Amino acid sequence: MNANLFSRLFADLKDPNKLAIETSDGRRASYADLIAQSGRMANYLVARGVKTGDRVAVQAEKSVPALVLYLATVRAGAVYLPLNTAYTLNELEYFITDAEPSLIVCDPSKADGIGAIAAKVNAKVDTLDATGKGSLTDGAATQGHEFATVQRSDGDLGAILYTSGTTGRSKGAMLTHDNLASNSLMLVDYWRFTENDVLIHALPIYHTHGLFVASNVTLFARASMIFLDKFDAAQVLGLMPRATALMGVPTFYVRLLQQPGLTREATKHMRVFISGSAPLLADTHREWSARTGHGILERYGMTETNMNTSNPYEGDRVPGAVGFPLPGVSVRISDPETGKDLGRESIGMIEVKGPNVFKGYWRMPDKTKAEFRDDGFFVTGDLGKIDARGYVHILGRGKDLVISGGFNVYPKEIESEIDALPGVIESAVIGVPHADFGEGVTAVVVKDKQAPLDETAVMKALDGRLAKFKMPKKVIFVDDLPRNTMGKVQKNILRDTYAKIYAGK
Repeated sequence: MNANLFSRLFADLKDPNKLAIETSDGRRASYADLIAQSGRMANYLVARGVKTGDRVAVQAEKSVPALVLYLATVRAGAVYLPLNTAYTLNELEYFITDAEPSLIVCDPSKADGIGAIAAKVNAKVDTLDATGKGSLTDGAATQGHEFATVQRSDGDLGAILYTSGTTGRSKGAMLTHDNLASNSLMLVDYWRFTENDVLIHALPIYHTHGLFVASNVTLFARASMIFLDKFDAAQVLGLMPRATALMGVPTFYVRLLQQPGLTREATKHMRVFISGSAPLLADTHREWSARTGHGILERYGMTETNMNTSNPYEGDRVPGAVGFPLPGVSVRISDPETGKDLGRESIGMIEVKGPNVFKGYWRMPDKTKAEFRDDGFFVTGDLGKIDARGYVHILGRGKDLVISGGFNVYPKEIESEIDALPGVIESAVIGVPHADFGEGVTAVVVKDKQAPLDETAVMKALDGRLAKFKMPKKVIFVDDLPRNTMGKVQKNILRDTYAKIYAGK
């Protein structure tokens, strides 16, 4: 059997004419269309010199041809390397010189700048714009649609995704064909996806969530997706009567809650709302349930592992928790210093093991070795706990742990208390250098502009609810928290911004 992800995605296709993708402007592509288009594009990649195992780097806006390029790359036995469309030429130079792709696909407006970088690694350059036009699609149009999918084994690389690199240099996570296929097939079953589903796809496709979870799960289920260029709350709400599922980041749900038309009636045709890529506030979860009658299904994944845990499809979807380990995935909590396995309700480092876990970091064997235990568990860098019922809770990144006066302070615990205060929209707790305590616990808060809330009021509300060593030394009010493109709060930026607020103390 060919373990190539493409072969597995399109195996035993009973109805080739089934709708796979519909765009917001009404263009439609069937499963047969995707097979034919990927065949032409795979032939073009080979004509451009792409060989088995070569990397194909892609920085292009979301479009159906961009998704076809992903399918064609793995079909041709090459390794797909998606790059955030917000990356600058300076940032791209690192990724390109590190991965050494043989072909780079980019927007025509960036072709000259990227061409200069490509020359350093002897890569060719093709273009693809936001409408799906460019030298890539022009070249593919000249090719035949028949293509013999390249034979791949489970452990062969299918993709490299670079971590966001909030600290230190970004690392290329190597994902195999089986990493991608096994995880998606399991999610189809766990989340009850069938050929009758219609997914509103409003996520970017340079990231695990939009590319591997949303797209692969839809295709494996033989379902359909409404493929949107970007997220627009009013547009998404208007599509719900035609759809059954939405996958989004917490920001999607916050903005949808601001739509007056979000009601039980408006969402009655929907089967499931899934959230990930960043923590969902418990208040958002509760407000969504009250407004729509649906409980948001929150799950936990990462670049290196695809999906690890999920709240159940049937059963309690607990606000603030990311559910149970997925079938075939093992999750444990360890002491960050010793690696000792800790029991239920203990806070420590989350470690995972399973067929979803990546092969290692591209050209970084020492880093790979350092991140894996001897028994094969991957050290995620996320702090958390498993409660008495078996639900996993994420309490922050290991690097976000605050050590104040020799005591470990877990930001999530303090954030949950602050977020529960009337008038608070959200908060982020960070550690900032402090002469007396090593790090001073610092709360950065976004509040309702009408709320009569100040630092004194926050401190008073927390007094008696938190141990003294956990109490913030300062409360700073801001209009917004800095976020990356997937909605995660960038605490490294907050730490840099407020690095000197305790200077001289």
